[in-house]
Amino acid sequence: MTGSDRGDGGPEIVGIGNAIVDVLSHSDEEYLDRNGLVKGSMTLVDAERSEAIYQGMGRAVEVSGGSAANTMAGAAALGARVAYVGKVHDDHLGHFFAHDIRAAGVRFDVPFAAEGAPTGRCMIMVTPDAHRTMATYLGASVDLAPDDIDRSMFASASVTYLEGYLWDPPKAKEAMRVAIAEAIAHDHTVALTLSDSFCVERHRDEFLDLLDNRLGLLFANEAEALALVGGDDVWDAVGRLQGRCPVIVVTRSDQGCLVITPDEVLDIPAQPVDRIVDTTGAGDLFASGFLYGFVQGWSLTACARAGGVAAAEVISHFGARPETDLTQLVSALIHEEDRT
Repeated sequence: MTGSDRGDGGPEIVGIGNAIVDVLSHSDEEYLDRNGLVKGSMTLVDAERSEAIYQGMGRAVEVSGGSAANTMAGAAALGARVAYVGKVHDDHLGHFFAHDIRAAGVRFDVPFAAEGAPTGRCMIMVTPDAHRTMATYLGASVDLAPDDIDRSMFASASVTYLEGYLWDPPKAKEAMRVAIAEAIAHDHTVALTLSDSFCVERHRDEFLDLLDNRLGLLFANEAEALALVGGDDVWDAVGRLQGRCPVIVVTRSDQGCLVITPDEVLDIPAQPVDRIVDTTGAGDLFASGFLYGFVQGWSLTACARAGGVAAAEVISHFGARPETDLTQLVSALIHEEDRT
């Protein structure tokens, strides 16, 4: 049963991830060097270093963020009914996060943390070559706990979408295991995005167990796929992945993506982009489009093409949220006959 078949108005997709306020700014490589940041990387920082980097940034745009939050906002922009589960503190940034993600059309009901670390934030510095460098303070996001899980929501949603980054904190991992159990008990799809090759290396055995026994859908880029199963190149990794999960999607930047099922491998080209401005959120928005098509019951080819459309839109401007009507873009580029 797809989400579009349900008439209860509940969420079709529920995402779980690090609830973080993204702070985006243009930067130069000198500023990165001065702060000990490697261009194109994601560095975890403590509260003190986070504040120092923040104060040194130029004019910035703030938006509710985190990988899974971006994906849920993109899916909502396409018209899916979505909800998000993540932890923020009862502080200025926490209330900003809640207001901003709700304004994007995403249900967000998790109670604010009254104690502990402040709301997490990610300073995203975009250099003139469109590469993004991130300094992330996870803050309250790692305090997500099983008590924050509304079991009924995961029992009814067609897809539960997990952010690999959140597998690090033990309490958050347990919270995601509760959500996984509810989804599987009600025969719904569990999806995981691997998030980062270093994250894969930390949790390879557990991610492989999820792949073989729990997941219906896996998202990975080439580096993450190779980190998960090894291999000489992406096609070697594909051979090692095929048959371990109903649907596996390996994104390949400007080469599009591979959609792997037990029976076939679809090679879907990328959506052309006139000018790349900022690659922040490309993978997140690809997942938005794919998941939207998935809960509508579209063909896997159409799902992948919708993902490509959403990713192409988000990298054509600054920031990780769509600025153009994604519904119109998808409707214009993916015709009805392509969706079945």
